[in-house]
Amino acid sequence: MQNPIILADYPDPDIIRVEDTYYMVSTTMHFMPGCVILRSYDLIHWETAAHVYRTLDDTPGQKLEEGRHIYGKGMWAASLRVHQGTFYVCFVANDTGKTYLYTAASVNGPWSKRTIAGFYHDCSLLFDDDGRTYLVSGNMEIRLTELAEDLSGPKPGGLNRVLVQDRKEEVYLGYEGAHLYKINGRYVLFLIHMPKAAGRRTQACYIADSLEGEFAGGDIFNDDMGFFNSGVAQGGIVDTPQGDWYAMLFQDYGALGRIPVLVPFRWEKGWPVFPQQAPLYIEVPDPRPGYVCQPLYGGDDFQYIADGEGRVHLKEYWEWNHNPADGLWSVTEQPGVYRIRTDRLSPNLVYAVNTLTQRTVGPQCEAEVTLDGSALKDGDFAGLCLLISSYGFIALTRQEGQLYLVMRARPTEDKSIFGNLVDNDPGVEYARVAVEGTPVRLKVRCNFVEKADTCEFYYMEGAAWHKLGVSHSMVFKMDMFVGARVGLFLFSTREAGGRADFSEFAYSLVE
Repeated sequence: MQNPIILADYPDPDIIRVEDTYYMVSTTMHFMPGCVILRSYDLIHWETAAHVYRTLDDTPGQKLEEGRHIYGKGMWAASLRVHQGTFYVCFVANDTGKTYLYTAASVNGPWSKRTIAGFYHDCSLLFDDDGRTYLVSGNMEIRLTELAEDLSGPKPGGLNRVLVQDRKEEVYLGYEGAHLYKINGRYVLFLIHMPKAAGRRTQACYIADSLEGEFAGGDIFNDDMGFFNSGVAQGGIVDTPQGDWYAMLFQDYGALGRIPVLVPFRWEKGWPVFPQQAPLYIEVPDPRPGYVCQPLYGGDDFQYIADGEGRVHLKEYWEWNHNPADGLWSVTEQPGVYRIRTDRLSPNLVYAVNTLTQRTVGPQCEAEVTLDGSALKDGDFAGLCLLISSYGFIALTRQEGQLYLVMRARPTEDKSIFGNLVDNDPGVEYARVAVEGTPVRLKVRCNFVEKADTCEFYYMEGAAWHKLGVSHSMVFKMDMFVGARVGLFLFSTREAGGRADFSEFAYSLVE
């Protein structure tokens, strides 16, 4: 199997094994449902097991209200553990400033939510074998905090100390992404950072005989897999039933996002020994040969039936851009259709409520959808987008009664990782063509080969596809902090109450 094992945005992985089953949690930022957990039996082929929450909280930012949003914020870098038959997921949200702890008897839930007093950046849970529980967290300065027995916050008088500290003058990025384990009686701490000497992200490890003792160590892995000096680092470790060990790390992969890389390692005299290079191909014994994982992406005919409580559960690969406004979307009002309405005005795609997204998949992918825009109001835009800081879209719009197809994008000339989402920036219109009616068939094609990071938009006329607008360059930036997502959207700029109907969604990899 080719490594990286998933060419899609699953950053900050943490991983555990329960008997012959592996579970991996990943950052979902502002997307809802959030905190995705994947499942595998061979560490290579993965499927979605669950989302820990449907919505995290109910703030104006999470609902795209009052001119607010939480792009680039939300949940980050969760810790996944199982202890005495209970699953634990712990993480911070950078918009609320809270540390959340979710628990469940099964990875499928239901999950119960509570908070831990304090804010613990990139935290890692440790349930010690003496019954005590700890969080390790931080950036630059990595701190250990002993928790109260009920895990509600720091234990009064409990252990609270700095384990490792980076030197600002020597790094571009200080130690963070902590993962703490107790293995064979010793405490093993994995960290990511970016030393100036290396010029890219590296994986570090520190080990101590006790939590009160000195943690000694340093960098143990420094490789970019030949990909633009982009280091492979940060993540969890796990052993197989046969006793082999692997680290699930991630690599920055341009506009595709941050993608998981599986790296084998071994223990020598109590220390992890990593290879000089991550393998480009990797095989792991499969205890369930013939098992086929459900895909992490795919099409949708939007044929759904509500459950006993009247709720509809979309396919697991769908996530909304923020909290869904449930009164404004439906897949049951007209079977076979994802229907969106608006109840507010929005300046651009950033504030479009109920944008339904999927991760893009490398090296190339494309998505198609049929759009009925007959109920659009003047100033509405509905269509198919690539949601990223430098977003692009093809949309059907009504202007003074006439329907047009337009291609718009937010160009990003600055290639640095920092960005600034401009709230009222409508993007640049690169093309416009009048259409006589709907429905219309739309397509987007993405190319991530060797960091090309481009997307192109098409519409069907007769039996032929016609490109609309330019080949748009996408750039990963920290103002959204995620890889590009394919999305179905609607927003109104003049009058609320418009409607868009999407059907026959298709998603495929391009050979």
